[in-house]
Amino acid sequence: MPLTAADQRRVDEAEAEAEAAGPTKLLVRSPTETQKLGSFTVMCLIMNRTIGSGIYVTPAIVLRATDSVGISLFLWAFGAVFGLCGLLVWLELGLSIPKFQTPGESSDSLRDGEETFENVPRSGGEKNYVRQADAPLEYIYKDPRFQTTCMYGVVFVILGNLAGNAIAMGQYIMQAAGQPDNPEAIRGIAVAALIGTCLIHCLWRNGGIVLNNVLAIIKILTLMAVIIIGFAVAGGASFGNGPIGKNAVKENFNTHKSFSRPSDDAGSYARSIVYVVYSYSGFKQPFYVLSEVSHPKKRFAKATIGTMLLVAVLFILANIAYLCAVPKDGVLGDELDMANIFFRDVFGNEIAPRVMSGIIALSIFGNILVMTFTASKVKQEIAKEGILPFSLHFARSTTTPYAWLKRRFWRTDGGPLEQSPAMALGLHGVFAVILVAATSSTTPSIAYIVLVLLYGYTLVVLVGFFVASGVLYLRFTKKREWTDHLGFRPWGGPTAAIIYSCTCAFMIVGVFIPPGETSPFSYATTGVRHYIVPIVGLCMLLIGYSYYLVFAKLIPRVIKKVLVVEREPIIVRQGGRQDGEWVQILEVVEFWWAARQADGKEAQT
Repeated sequence: MPLTAADQRRVDEAEAEAEAAGPTKLLVRSPTETQKLGSFTVMCLIMNRTIGSGIYVTPAIVLRATDSVGISLFLWAFGAVFGLCGLLVWLELGLSIPKFQTPGESSDSLRDGEETFENVPRSGGEKNYVRQADAPLEYIYKDPRFQTTCMYGVVFVILGNLAGNAIAMGQYIMQAAGQPDNPEAIRGIAVAALIGTCLIHCLWRNGGIVLNNVLAIIKILTLMAVIIIGFAVAGGASFGNGPIGKNAVKENFNTHKSFSRPSDDAGSYARSIVYVVYSYSGFKQPFYVLSEVSHPKKRFAKATIGTMLLVAVLFILANIAYLCAVPKDGVLGDELDMANIFFRDVFGNEIAPRVMSGIIALSIFGNILVMTFTASKVKQEIAKEGILPFSLHFARSTTTPYAWLKRRFWRTDGGPLEQSPAMALGLHGVFAVILVAATSSTTPSIAYIVLVLLYGYTLVVLVGFFVASGVLYLRFTKKREWTDHLGFRPWGGPTAAIIYSCTCAFMIVGVFIPPGETSPFSYATTGVRHYIVPIVGLCMLLIGYSYYLVFAKLIPRVIKKVLVVEREPIIVRQGGRQDGEWVQILEVVEFWWAARQADGKEAQT
């Protein structure tokens, strides 16, 4: 990246200082201008995470839970609104905080050396929103030092992966192979997928990004093909099983029947909403790598909003397309997922569902690939806070083997080589495999349900509630102090945060309502008591708080020292232009244990 003389001088000074400081200080570089993520890649991150098993599996579950075509479609439409509201909340925070002091610039109105505050996007997503102590304001939650960081960090390190999706991928691969009843092979495939995606991003950062974009395009084309086939069947076309569409359309879209006799099972509705919003939760992915996005203030909001609108339209059309070919009673009386029922009924043979199973498996692999890339960045940011054992190691980025070999044998230019958070990727992979192993005593189907609901309840619902409620707190307590300096102003002011927080609050409580005996979420169907997953999710917060008590209270009392963490971001004008956006080019991270005074603070040195 071209830099001004002043910016280059500050970068050189930071590098020299970090190299001379010894083992307690670490320098973490951001990607160069050519390595940054463009708008297309940002869009593909969302599409690759959002279009996975959910849109192929969840429609049948929701229809069986609600027993109503109209209400199931309404829930998918509401999920789209929920996802868009969540995106607006994250945009308001992600493009507004953190704020850093900017170096003074000589001008007629600004004396040389004067400093101002500027919001500079940082990777880590909601980790930066619930607690941002190095900004000029204490944002959202004024808590004891390390408390929120520990509570969020522990939950995300343990659950911030797609172990459940990996198990589903194994199931669909074995279905495609004609051997669905092989739990050992299913779990073996799950572990291979989780470790394989970590290796891809560790060995070749850009290769993982290109693969992500290719898979996103394939997913979009596949979903569009499903939509086209469904509407063609509704128009009377036959793909091998006769004109089945007219009967399905007549049964499913009869205005007198679509909303008639729906289920009155509140517990099933609550869980259905969790499944639907989980399908729309992919909007968070680019926020996890926001400091690696090119021109985030100019392009990021448009790219993410446009993508979520596209996904919402495709998801609703896909649900309608399914119902154009599959009558409601055909779904209620079957145990297969919606996509497999759709392909079986449309093509009239057993080969088509197996092909679709393979396509779904590939789609899920894309989920795992993108989550591995983005979640490892969050875990690297958590490590930079010093709360993990060997934090400096997990916070480190290293040159990828591909970049090293390319420089060694192809003699490319002498610019900075691409890097990846190899240790954070390893941490991500270890806990993902642990979750697969921890659920090995159950069937793969039950393991998938438990892990997906646990992820959805904790990292989508609980975290979403705290973040959206935090935005409302900022808007109604700090008011002009907050709203006058927003980097992004969502439509409708606080409306998005109100909708998002209220929906999350309903789901937090609603999943404790027991589902009916005939519900697809009942104990008779899943083998899991309705209260297990939410209790475990809430206990994860307690585990994080217990970790905080040991890490920030007990250990300092025992060793009579306190942990000091310093994070110094070096920000520059992107492209070396005086009107360029302020972006983070590198960060100097340092931890050390300082002698503790009687009041608990570190001693002055």
